[in-house]
Amino acid sequence: MRIAILSPFHPYRGGIAQFSEQLSIELMRQNEVQVFSFTKMYPDFLFPGKTQYVPEGESSDIDVNRILNSINPFSYIQTAKEINRYKPDVVVIAYWMSFMVPAFSSVCLLLDKKIKIIALIHNAIPHEKRVIDKPLAKFFFNRCDGFIVLSEPVREDLLSLKKDAKVILHPHPIYNHYGEPIDRNTACENLGIREDKKNLLFFGLIREYKGLDILIEAMKSLDDSYQLIIAGESYDGFSKYSEQIEKLPYKENVSVHEQYIPDKMVSTFFSAADVLVLPYRSATQSGVVTIAYQMETPMIATNVGALGTSVETSQTGLVVASVSAEDISNGIKKFFSENGQINIYKENLKKEKDLLSWSNFVKSVNPFLSSL
Repeated sequence: MRIAILSPFHPYRGGIAQFSEQLSIELMRQNEVQVFSFTKMYPDFLFPGKTQYVPEGESSDIDVNRILNSINPFSYIQTAKEINRYKPDVVVIAYWMSFMVPAFSSVCLLLDKKIKIIALIHNAIPHEKRVIDKPLAKFFFNRCDGFIVLSEPVREDLLSLKKDAKVILHPHPIYNHYGEPIDRNTACENLGIREDKKNLLFFGLIREYKGLDILIEAMKSLDDSYQLIIAGESYDGFSKYSEQIEKLPYKENVSVHEQYIPDKMVSTFFSAADVLVLPYRSATQSGVVTIAYQMETPMIATNVGALGTSVETSQTGLVVASVSAEDISNGIKKFFSENGQINIYKENLKKEKDLLSWSNFVKSVNPFLSSL
C-alpha cells in the first residue's frame, strides 16, 4: 500500500511530530510511505512558546518533504499537487487543533478523488475550547473517509461531530526513542537535586488544564521528605507558579526546569523520579503516560478523560478521587506508604510496555487503511 502522511515532523518539536515519525518508521516496514510536513506551522506571533523547533543536534531518521505553509493558500495547492504526484492509496493527516482546518481542508478538496483521506485525531476538540473549534473540526471531518483515534473520549468527541464516522481506536503506543533509564542517584546528581527525598515529577508542556498549580498547592500538605521536579516549558508564563512556590513551607524542595526538554534529557528526569504526577483538570490521552511506561515510572493521576481509566485499568499507578490539592496530596502520601503496591505497579508497567508497542499499533491500523 502507498501511504502519504501529512503532519508536523522534524525539525518541529513536540509529541505530534514524534508520534508521526515513529508511525512512519513502523508503517515503512510493510508499506511504501512518503511524508509531507510544514515549511511554516504557526506564525511566530501566534506561537506562545520560545521556539517551534527542536534543539540543534537532534536529527531525524526519515526524509521529510516540507511544503505546507499553514497560512499560505498557494502552498495548499502545491501540497495537494505533490501528494497527487505521489499517487498514494491513502493520505493520513494528523489533526489536533482547528487552526489547521483551512490548510488541511483545502488540501483534501484538491486531492485526487481516488485517494482515501484518514484523519489521525490527537484531539477532536481542544482542551482550551473556543467557539469556532467544533464547526471547523466538523468541516474538516466531513472531508475524511476514516479516522484513527487513541482514546475513548476522543472517539466520543468525533462521533458527536460526525455520527457516521468510520473509526478505529487503538491506545497511544509507547515512545521508544528516549533511551533507557539510568541510575537514580546519578540522575539526581545530574539534575542537582538531593537523592534522599521522595521525588515527584511533573513533566511536559505546562498548560492551565494540566493542573501544575494544583500540584504546587498540594505540596503545602507534604513534609520535608518530598521533592517536586518540574520539567517543561510554560506557554502561559511561569510567574504565577513561581509566586506559588515562594509561599511553600519547603520551597527549596521544588526543582524547576522551565524549558523544552530535549530527547536526550528525558531519561534523566524519569530516572530521578519515584512517581510521575498528572494533576490534570481535563485530558483525552497523554503522551507523557507512554514515556512513563517506557521508563517504568509509576503514576499518580486525576480521574479525567482517558487518563484515570488507563492508569486504573492497567494498575500502573494510583488514581485520586478528585481534581483537588487535598486529594492529590493524600494520594501522594498513600502511594509512598504502600511499598509492596509500588512493586506491583512496576511489574504492570513492564506488561503495558509489551502490549503498547508500535508494531501492535500498526497491526491494527494497516487492515483498517486497506479496508477503506
